[in-house]
Amino acid sequence: MSRTRPPFRADQVGSLLRSAALKDARSQREAGAITDAELARIEDEEIKKIIAKQEQVGLQSITDGEFRRSWWHFDFLKKLDGVEGYRAAAGIQFHGVQTRAEGLRVTKRVGFSGHPMIEHFKFLKANVTQTPKMTIPSPSVLHFRGGRKDISKEVYPDLDGFFADLGRAYREVVKAFYDAGCRYLQFDDTVWAYLCSKDELQKARERGEDVDRLPQIYADTINYAIAGRPSDMVITTHVCRGNFRSQWISEGGYEPVAERLLGSIDYDGYFLEYDTERAGGFEPLRFLPKGKKIVVLGLVTSKSGTLESRDAVKRRIDEASKYAPLDQLALSPQCGFASTEEGNLLAEEEQWAKLAMIVELAREVWG
Repeated sequence: MSRTRPPFRADQVGSLLRSAALKDARSQREAGAITDAELARIEDEEIKKIIAKQEQVGLQSITDGEFRRSWWHFDFLKKLDGVEGYRAAAGIQFHGVQTRAEGLRVTKRVGFSGHPMIEHFKFLKANVTQTPKMTIPSPSVLHFRGGRKDISKEVYPDLDGFFADLGRAYREVVKAFYDAGCRYLQFDDTVWAYLCSKDELQKARERGEDVDRLPQIYADTINYAIAGRPSDMVITTHVCRGNFRSQWISEGGYEPVAERLLGSIDYDGYFLEYDTERAGGFEPLRFLPKGKKIVVLGLVTSKSGTLESRDAVKRRIDEASKYAPLDQLALSPQCGFASTEEGNLLAEEEQWAKLAMIVELAREVWG
């Protein structure tokens, strides 16, 4: 029951705690003490180190830890044509903590004419012996939080044109990564978790969104973006409930979106957070189509360094297998360890211990 095609039985979401050397280099660059070229050289060195560590603990999917990014999503999105970053009035509010006050807005037609992360992927691919995995935000992320107010009405009088351009841009993104050698691409997506949260839905209504229409709009945009990809390219998604300094945003089980998300969107796999009761039960897994699709169970939290009980994790896998076949399940951390450069509140040694345990548990459960 082992897998040679991703998602693997033991997998990871993507981001890793930034090393001390990397944090120091970024501080020096902001102060003007080193150049962009010098920062890039240090990033290269630190990424090679974490590649070696991932392979050492036995992972088959290897990322660059998002070491060249400050944010999991902004760094990618603001390099699309027509999108720019700006200083917002306030940061994103998590439970008890707020992010830096930054935002995105669409000022011209959204498009794709190249992206620096293509080169980031090429560096990763050139330095791994296992499968290189690239993570980027889902197209839905560009819309949900800002909504209409952050999309130019002069450029897009109605949002149908915006979503059409967004889907086309992402289709070109997918092709560019494939042409660069990427065979394992992941769309990170907070939106589907927000659509399960009464609080987040209410905030969206207050922003003027028709929340009943959004799931189908997002599903159509994503399906257009990934349609026609070559058969040897795997595209997964990670449904995130918020991950900043070990805090979260959304609560609520997957039931409101599970049938559409698992059954109607043409992903190959789904990384679902299941580390706390905030995610509800496993019953929504009954919507997973029988066959090739995989649900990667995020049963090991990335929000603390406490190592889970192995027996407890196995019991949870067994419980999930009552609703989806064991052969269509896998194991990972619930989220990345550093969705922003600040990182979650645990030590690097604890991060690696969790990843090593996931590899060992996967071998015990699936062989």
